[in-house]
Amino acid sequence: MLKAAPQAAPRSRRELGALDAVVVGAGPNGLAAAVTLAQAGRSVLVLEARDTVGGGTRTAELTLPGFRHDVCSAIHPFSTASPFFESVGLELELIEPPAALAHPLDDGSAVLARGSVEETASGLGADAQAYARLFAPLVNAWEGLRHDVLGPVAHLPRHPIALARFGLTALRSARGVAESRFGTEHARALFAGAAAHSFLPLEQAAGASFGLVLLLLAHVSGWPFPRGGSQAIADALAARLLSLGGQVETGRKVSSLSELPPSRLVLCDVTPRQLLELAGDALPQRYGRRLGRWRYGPGVFKVDYALDGSIPWRTPEVAEAGTVHLGGSLAEIAVSERDAWEGRHAERPFVLLAQQTLFDDTRAPAGKHTAWAYCHVPNGSTFDMRERIEAQIERFAPGFRDRILACSTRNTAELEHENPNLIGGDISGGANVLAQFVRRPAFRPSPYSTPLPWLYLCSASTPPGGGVHGMCGHLAARSALARG
Repeated sequence: MLKAAPQAAPRSRRELGALDAVVVGAGPNGLAAAVTLAQAGRSVLVLEARDTVGGGTRTAELTLPGFRHDVCSAIHPFSTASPFFESVGLELELIEPPAALAHPLDDGSAVLARGSVEETASGLGADAQAYARLFAPLVNAWEGLRHDVLGPVAHLPRHPIALARFGLTALRSARGVAESRFGTEHARALFAGAAAHSFLPLEQAAGASFGLVLLLLAHVSGWPFPRGGSQAIADALAARLLSLGGQVETGRKVSSLSELPPSRLVLCDVTPRQLLELAGDALPQRYGRRLGRWRYGPGVFKVDYALDGSIPWRTPEVAEAGTVHLGGSLAEIAVSERDAWEGRHAERPFVLLAQQTLFDDTRAPAGKHTAWAYCHVPNGSTFDMRERIEAQIERFAPGFRDRILACSTRNTAELEHENPNLIGGDISGGANVLAQFVRRPAFRPSPYSTPLPWLYLCSASTPPGGGVHGMCGHLAARSALARG
């Protein structure tokens, strides 16, 4: 493992050292950047503060021995849709449940997002045709769209007409699309729950893009997860990097760029606030002020359960899905998301739940199960939402509390302590407001570059944003390679 004495980081690093690049942070994007550089024949060292690689894709025994829980991300809709993951062909076993998503309602029914548009539409009653009209064209255009959707906002699109059609709906508010396109509560709730992954109020512009993309992915590639836990993704990326001659050093906290070993390039899998701290006064003031104005979004309160049995859903079909949205109607979800955005704690929070052990028996002892859940809260909140989350689960699965063997909770401060990229518990790398989304993180010909020609940002604070797809790191590395 490379051990180098600290050396001040000059404004030009081309003449220094044998290393071509140092990557700070071994989350999915940092590892993706390193793999991309190594595939291009560059020598790469990744430095990670924690004892394991992974960032938001870690797995650990958080409750009881033998119960393996995903520390942050759990379900990975982008994993099989990502051009980067497709290009590296990782040795990774992904599990795809019969349904990507279930959304139960109070009348005892549930709507499920299944593999095809037709299957999903068939469960939407009077909105079947409306759902098919919205999503069938997107599914047909996906192969052409995905490089544009999972790329920088400001770029020359490969398929401008298809992207323009997508954008006409995507830039609207989630509530506006749901209420104008659908007449039934089932279809509106399904779309609202998917759009709520944006952390935006449902009335805010561009929130519909999240609902469109996530439900589209349910039909083109599913919402899979890796056998054994999300850690498998990070481990597979690290293994690929090592096979290409790259190096990874864990337990190496970087507090300043001046601590890094000599290299020609530095790529940082951090958010704008942390880049400012790492760079000190090396960055020009004007660019530093732009990063300083970066806005972080709501945080999450997360709960992990060890269970004595599977969740007793009132509606049996809910057990066919790996992911469950618990929030009732569109109107109720809208209140919950607006509360978190405006600094309040929802009485009936919108809960996102994953039940991987229904399909993966490696994560818990025989006959036992895990559940992974979180809700949105104000950024920096330390309020304990466990009781409210459990009330939402119990609402749709009476008897759930009786099956709890142990529980582990994380508020926003605890999440940030474990992963400094999660500023105030924000798991998206920044608020997804429209103005910020199109300048992620600052207006530049390459959003990954900085005014220092050797320094790049490769985190979820760059396009295309949050999600385990590796595209932020991959595109940042390609940008650095293009500059030479």
